[in-house]
Amino acid sequence: MTTAEKVAYLKGLTEGYGLDSATKEGKILSTILDILEDLALDQQDLNDSLAELGDGLDAVSDDLEDVEDLLFGDGEDQEDEDDGEIEDWDGETAFYEAECPSCGETVTFDEGVLRQGSIQCPSCGEHLEFDLGEGEDAPPEE
Repeated sequence: MTTAEKVAYLKGLTEGYGLDSATKEGKILSTILDILEDLALDQQDLNDSLAELGDGLDAVSDDLEDVEDLLFGDGEDQEDEDDGEIEDWDGETAFYEAECPSCGETVTFDEGVLRQGSIQCPSCGEHLEFDLGEGEDAPPEE
């Protein structure tokens, strides 16, 4: 039984027992019952709003999951923390990350920028240079 149903039952009892609302006690009890009824209705409105909000949140969460799947591909993206490479869903290196020594901002760039050998930090404007060396971390030439 909901709170509103319990209050309605209590109001029915007071009417069935013939509560005289002309007496001091009757007026007080009648006012208390009216307040309880208002509180029960407010609680029901809040519960309905909360349920609606939960449904909306579930819908947004589902939509976000779809967007994440489109952007990152079914959770198969993994970042290799050792060398700053981010692999796309095909397993090929698509992007690199570097931390700007001036402002500490993480700068993300593709292999084309890496081959150019430098980039300007979008946050502070610092000129960042990359050493492509002949090691195994160097991207393949096109």
